[in-house]
Amino acid sequence: MKAHDGIYLDGAWRPAAGQDVIEVVDPAVEQVIARVPAAGAEDVDAAVRAARAALPAWAATAPAERAARLGALRDALAARKDEIAETVTAELGSPLAFSQAVHAALPIAVAGSYAELAATHPFEERVGNSTVHHEPVGVVGAITPWNYPLHQIVAKVAPALAAGCTVVLKPAEDTPLVAQLFAEAVHEAGVPAGVFNLVTGLGPVAGQALAEHPGVDLVSFTGSTAVGKRIAATAGAAVKKVALELGGKSANVILPSADLARAVNVGVANVMSNSGQTCSAWTRMLVHRDQYDTAVELAAAAAGKYGDRIGPVVSAKQRARVRGYIEQGVAEGARLVAGGPESPREQGYFVSPTVFADVTPDMAVAQEEIFGPVLTILRYEDEEDALRIANGTVYGLAGAVWAGDEAEAVAFARRMDTGQVDINGGRFNPLAPFGGYKQSGVGRELGAHGLTEYLQTKSLQF
Repeated sequence: MKAHDGIYLDGAWRPAAGQDVIEVVDPAVEQVIARVPAAGAEDVDAAVRAARAALPAWAATAPAERAARLGALRDALAARKDEIAETVTAELGSPLAFSQAVHAALPIAVAGSYAELAATHPFEERVGNSTVHHEPVGVVGAITPWNYPLHQIVAKVAPALAAGCTVVLKPAEDTPLVAQLFAEAVHEAGVPAGVFNLVTGLGPVAGQALAEHPGVDLVSFTGSTAVGKRIAATAGAAVKKVALELGGKSANVILPSADLARAVNVGVANVMSNSGQTCSAWTRMLVHRDQYDTAVELAAAAAGKYGDRIGPVVSAKQRARVRGYIEQGVAEGARLVAGGPESPREQGYFVSPTVFADVTPDMAVAQEEIFGPVLTILRYEDEEDALRIANGTVYGLAGAVWAGDEAEAVAFARRMDTGQVDINGGRFNPLAPFGGYKQSGVGRELGAHGLTEYLQTKSLQF
């Protein structure tokens, strides 16, 4: 697997300051496929300085020119779509078809959306006797996760560039290769030197150095709530802006009037997608007591079809985490109706598609983010009980509601404490704001709302 042996700094690939490396492992075969630099604080400092130096000129660039560079970036990514898919499959373990349809195609679409927004967004407006200017916030430290590696990079870097910010990216150490492909695309797109910089490294070293750096004006982080809290505390001490997209434990609420079979089958597919490594996955299925047994049977049968269709989880550490939760669920009294902690294959970090019935809201498997192919099914007595259970976690990232009448589903969804709700299987919209309530984060990504995260306002009175 192709890999650069340096970091992308100030428009060129340069050696890292130290000799430490990160070994990239293919989780399907448990073999090292590449090595990349493990950048340290010195490298992060150099990248931030490059971004700082490039900021004045890029911030002053006309929106139409920034739009042109983003359009060229979209085209450069599109030209690499097959290589992107193959790379994500190798370092994440995603089946190739899913890598092509989601891991490669979605970021290209998002990049294209920001090329359009950069050209059309109202960076200046008149309010009474004032002119309000929307200006770039400055240097952005972007720290991205491994589960949707390129999508999360584009969802941060593209709006930041559209806003006129400069960026230092620290990608997840499990999936740095697609980040290097992204850097190649940025270079090919003609983005000026220093506007985008890439440092591959470990979170506690490079990530922490980036979050703490006084030259960074905004930290945009996607990952666990625990790490997000630490970043928020660090940024708060410096009165630094943050955008945090954190954990989730989303509820899939099936009201009695819904098409039960469709709601259950789509719900299982949602949880198994990307091997369950999706922060917005509907991992809690809520079913009325009169339909509960039927729903459990349907879910168990549906999960059984995914044994050979999902890839491994990303690492041995993640597999141990997911297995630990499955064992804890059994210990707490939940009933396994599909899957279990045993590995379905001799090689690779695979986890069996797992479904728990007889889950109560207080169980760990109903409260904590597992990040694997594990579905919990909870029963409710009436609509108010369903709402109490749906809102009864510290998270509020996403969710779903199913009902025979759309208005009924919308009325319930409006009462859910969550940032995004799909009604009767509504499709993902890359232009709609994505982000959470409560401990699922601060701020929004995607579309115009995602762009405004990277802007600050100045008013001139006349």
